[in-house]
Amino acid sequence: MAFSESVKDAAYKLSGGRCECTRQHSGRTDAPHHGGRCTVTFSRHGNWQAHHIISVSAGGSDNLSNCEVLCTKCHELTRTYGNS
Repeated sequence: MAFSESVKDAAYKLSGGRCECTRQHSGRTDAPHHGGRCTVTFSRHGNWQAHHIISVSAGGSDNLSNCEVLCTKCHELTRTYGNS
């Protein structure tokens, strides 16, 4: 499944145009941050992706409450990136 455009628009607005990642990324020297909130900012049509906090395969929904806005690098570093 995928987020609707309206969910992605709402998630972007809630993010304030800033990556919402707060993961540690331990041992990853290519991570944009190592705890706290990522400092990457972007425009509405910039380099960001909508991420399922709980994957659909694990029972997560395509609702706003399960959507977080991540910069591409933080999204790639998630445990479930690229998994269905």
